[in-house]
Amino acid sequence: MNIKEIQQLIKFVAKSGVQEVKIESKDLKISVKTGITGKQLIYTDPSEFSDSELEQSTVKNPVFNDQVKETIQNDHLITIKAPIIGTFYRKPAPDKANFVEIGDQISEGSILCVIEAMKLFNEIESEYSGKIVKILVENASPVEYDQPLFIVDLS
Repeated sequence: MNIKEIQQLIKFVAKSGVQEVKIESKDLKISVKTGITGKQLIYTDPSEFSDSELEQSTVKNPVFNDQVKETIQNDHLITIKAPIIGTFYRKPAPDKANFVEIGDQISEGSILCVIEAMKLFNEIESEYSGKIVKILVENASPVEYDQPLFIVDLS
């Protein structure tokens, strides 16, 4: 099994919702676990709450509430989420330019970022064409599975 196949396995496990996959053969033994932390993340519709309730919420990133609220109010905006857990990087190397910036036009298959998981750097590609409206995560920050990363305008 080569690196590309291992990366595909990690992506598959992350997207499938399976908590753990083990593969054993004569020459190879692989175990892939998703972020099982005992914590449950619950995302609710911010339009159900008043502005004062949103300001008092326990979400660590207060800007996130406004971004989610704006996304709900604009049907042409979508959120691209992390397919795996790991460390989020906006550029391929420290001396390189960011993959995308706010205002950039992207197409299906465009590389948006890299998420490092278990010493493997996984390129995260867009499944949509549109314009980057917001980048929700700071460079070199840890991300959880299904955490919002980008808001894209499809129009």
